[in-house]
Amino acid sequence: MVFSNNDEGLINKKLPKELLLRIFSFLDIVTLCRCAQISKAWNILALDGSNWQRIDLFNFQTDVEGRVVENISKRCGGFLRKLSLRGCIGVGDSSLKTFAQNCRNIEHLNLNGCTKITDSTCYSLSRFCSKLKHLDLTSCVSITNSSLKGISEGCRNLEYLNLSWCDQITKDGIEALVRGCRGLKALLLRGCTQLEDEALKHIQNYCHELVSLNLQSCSRITDEGVVQICRGCHRLQALCLSGCSNLTDASLTALALNCPRLQILEAARCSHLTDAGFTLLARNCHDLEKMDLEECILITDSTLIQLSVHCPKLQALDGLRILGRRPGSELPHEWVKCSYKRGSRWILPCIHPWRSVQREGIGCKPGRGPSPAITSHLPAP
Repeated sequence: MVFSNNDEGLINKKLPKELLLRIFSFLDIVTLCRCAQISKAWNILALDGSNWQRIDLFNFQTDVEGRVVENISKRCGGFLRKLSLRGCIGVGDSSLKTFAQNCRNIEHLNLNGCTKITDSTCYSLSRFCSKLKHLDLTSCVSITNSSLKGISEGCRNLEYLNLSWCDQITKDGIEALVRGCRGLKALLLRGCTQLEDEALKHIQNYCHELVSLNLQSCSRITDEGVVQICRGCHRLQALCLSGCSNLTDASLTALALNCPRLQILEAARCSHLTDAGFTLLARNCHDLEKMDLEECILITDSTLIQLSVHCPKLQALDGLRILGRRPGSELPHEWVKCSYKRGSRWILPCIHPWRSVQREGIGCKPGRGPSPAITSHLPAP
């Protein structure tokens, strides 16, 4: 029995343990920790592993050290499915090895900004966490090709992988990854500056289920690589090419002819793209919903007209301010931007057949008060 006569309160007498556990399952991590301090009975129920299937420690990031992660893993064990350690810079390889050993049913793991981790963490995940589907390694700058080889061997169910700003990754790592993880649906490679067209060729050969690809600031990529991706990944719905300054209309042509499901295209700072490429894209990709054309300096009103005619689902379009400032622009009055005090926001209300095309610039982050301490709430089991 969980309850003894000494600590049994009225609610404990009226409600069975199973119902209390069910109630606790709806509480967030802070509330659970507070409930654990009410009584011995509630401590046992609140810290029951079944209540800790999804944990986000971002708000506690300054307090989270390795021992906290180890304690969580020992307490939650096989119950834990989703863990976010985003921004927890105090967490390293040793604690994540313990975590991997204890939480073998983990499916979703966010290590964004955990700058202490190295390839050793990926080896641990590969060895113990075969059910992993979602892995975020953003800004884990010590990660190398060896990590990708390990992941490909032990995490073959992976569907989402974020390697943004892991700038030691090369084509060899990508090849090893995609040979083992052929079910990838989303691959984010922002800031992987060593990647060249050959890396995209490997993705084309093995990742036919790919839906989302981010190549922002992969400045060595050329049309050849994009053409290969388009020919092998026909299900592509979201593609970011911003900062790939070598691209020309050949890339847009490949997208138009091979990726009819495309919904999001970000091509900021691709200054060689012209109206001809965007016209072909608009006429073939009718599901486009969002585009970023910042600093595409060669496009004119013609591109916007083609998009308005052929892409009725388009809702967000970045970069129009460049056209609005061009002398001799023939844009109708309704296209003129309106500025608001919060950040930068332009509304284009009357563009038929678009109902709500808009550009929003997010200029500030919501304020956060002091993060509550978590170390005292998570004693070792």
